[in-house]
Amino acid sequence: KIIPILLGVIGSYLVAAVAGAIDFSPVSEAAWFGLPLNYSRTVFSLFTDGTMNTSLLITSVITIVPIAFATMMEHIGDISAISSTVGENFIKEPGLHRTLTGDGLATALASLFGAPANTTYGENTGVLTLTKVYDPMVIRLAACIAIILSFCPKFAALIEVMPAATVGGISLVLYGMISAVGIRNIVETKVDFSKTRNVIIAALIMVLAIGVNYSSAGAIIIPLGAITINFSGIATGSLVGIILNAILPGKDYAFKDSEPNATGVDLEIAQGESLVWQLAKKAGAKNMVEDGSEKSKN
Repeated sequence: KIIPILLGVIGSYLVAAVAGAIDFSPVSEAAWFGLPLNYSRTVFSLFTDGTMNTSLLITSVITIVPIAFATMMEHIGDISAISSTVGENFIKEPGLHRTLTGDGLATALASLFGAPANTTYGENTGVLTLTKVYDPMVIRLAACIAIILSFCPKFAALIEVMPAATVGGISLVLYGMISAVGIRNIVETKVDFSKTRNVIIAALIMVLAIGVNYSSAGAIIIPLGAITINFSGIATGSLVGIILNAILPGKDYAFKDSEPNATGVDLEIAQGESLVWQLAKKAGAKNMVEDGSEKSKN
């Protein structure tokens, strides 16, 4: 199913090349082989003459930590969307704690070599929806190919000069698929939009995720001394949504241990009961069982 889309990308690329809409000078200037690494931007360059540049180290940490938090929130959303697409609960198995740990270790390793915080690309959810190929081996092979191609600056330049119209065309399909998966999650988990709480959270997430990118600044900019941290619309919307969901009263869901539903989300809805009340009931039931066991022993 992905072949027609690939043919469309290649075809539009060739049409733009024939029409002279692409400047291939960066491709001709790029080398065939090169290391995707600039030593002066790695953590190892902080050690000069046996001493460490403490100010630069602190600045680097302050810069990458907020970005790592933003990508962590994106990671949670992508895992939920992929669970819905595939029909398996990846939040439970292999577990969100394991996937977040892997993402964090990858970010720590990348930061040593001057790379930005790793991120899970939502476009992959769109690809899974289009192809219906869920075999992890495909992702592993794609990762190996990407690693090999990273040592070819000429290939990177070839991708860099891709026309904006080509990128925009494929983005229409992929982002549309991602949005459809999100709507499917809302429908299948039966989110009650008659409640003001849910409406406020959903409204702020959508407005911030879309609107921030179209603001004059294009992002939420936080200056920190000599550096600035930019939060994209998706990161801002995710952060606000998580905070509001945690602090606003009226939550009516609790995780359970039964089999996951089609969306891969394990939620037990109990209308009119808060999460605290549900947990209190469970704790009370557990205490009753324990008391009964003690009495039987006596």
